Formats: sequence, C-alpha cells, structure tokens
Amino acid sequence: MNAIVLLPSIFGVVLSFTLKAQVLLNVDLKKSTPQNCEIEIQNEGIKLINTSKKTALLWLDGVNFNNGIIELDLKGKDVRGESFLGVAFHALNDSTYSAVYFRPFNFASTERKRYAVQYIDLPGHDWNILRDKHPGMYESAVNPVPDPTDWFHAKIVVNFPEIKVYVNQSAEPSLVVKKISTQQNGKIALWMDSRDGWFRNLQIVNK
Repeated sequence: MNAIVLLPSIFGVVLSFTLKAQVLLNVDLKKSTPQNCEIEIQNEGIKLINTSKKTALLWLDGVNFNNGIIELDLKGKDVRGESFLGVAFHALNDSTYSAVYFRPFNFASTERKRYAVQYIDLPGHDWNILRDKHPGMYESAVNPVPDPTDWFHAKIVVNFPEIKVYVNQSAEPSLVVKKISTQQNGKIALWMDSRDGWFRNLQIVNK
C-alpha cells in the first residue's frame, strides 16, 4: 500500500507525496522569486500584489515539474475584469509556459459562467486566440460553483498531454483539455493577471 506523507512548510504550505510512484518537490517560498509583484504574508495565506501592468509570477525556485498534481487554495474578487489567478507550469521563462487560471467574478454569473476557468499555452495561444478559434474548448464553467469572494480549492492533474482541473473536491473535472505545446516539463509559478490575489495550502506532487 502506498503511504501518504505530509510535511509542514512555511506560510501554511503543505507538501505531500505518495511513496513509490511519486516524488516530493521541495517547495520553499523563502526561495521563490517574485516577478512583477510583491509578497505580503497574512494569517490566512499569501497575498500577491501586482507592481506592474504585466502578468505577475511568483517563481518556485528549484522546482521542475513534468507530470503530476498541483493543488492549492485561491481567493480572488467578485469584480468584473479585476480578478485572474492560477498556476503557470512547464515554464521556460515568463513568456513560454502553460497555465490554468480562474476568473472568480464569472463563477456565479449566468451570462459569463462558461468563462470561469481557463487554460492557456504561451506564446501563441492566449485566452483571446483560443476563445476565437476554439470556442468552449479551453475554458469552462466551474462545478460546484464557489463563492466568488471566498477561498476555493483547485486541483490540476497533468498527465501529458491531458490536463484536468477539479474544484472544491469535486469528483468531476470542471475542465479537461489536451496540452497544445509539446513542452513536457519546466518551472512552476503562482500566476496572477490582476491587481492582487490570495494563495495558500500549496501541494505539488511530481510523478
């Protein structure tokens, strides 16, 4: 039987791995590198504050990810167009990566709920291009519907080329896509394309 090991780390981050088939990635946010953002440590988690008009990335130094599971809690805002937050992975740099991110302001919207969770693959496949060329394929509603102003849990399962995104412990994925690029490993970063966002309870399992 596989054993689950939980290791406490700083800032409320929990690192987990299953013995045998999976390998723990040692995530230490003291060794993270913020790009276009500042980190504010709060009792409930980490707040990223965007310091530019560009995408903010908090790079997890020394972590290389290929297939596996990324889990974390996120919290945004219920203000249209002002809350975009998620995770970048298989990254080579700040312009070449895959990402899954959420638009909390769309969670409970009747008109826009189909735009609640998004996959992108840069360069060349940003959200607007994917929406125009492949409507409904790379973004979806989130089920169950989280409170757009509260914490929600995301589980991103990467088994190249398939990516599945689960929200709030649901047994059914909210989004299932095939990865566009052939890049199968690379760096990981917390991702934010808005003024601020909150993150906590990060778990990364590399298979």
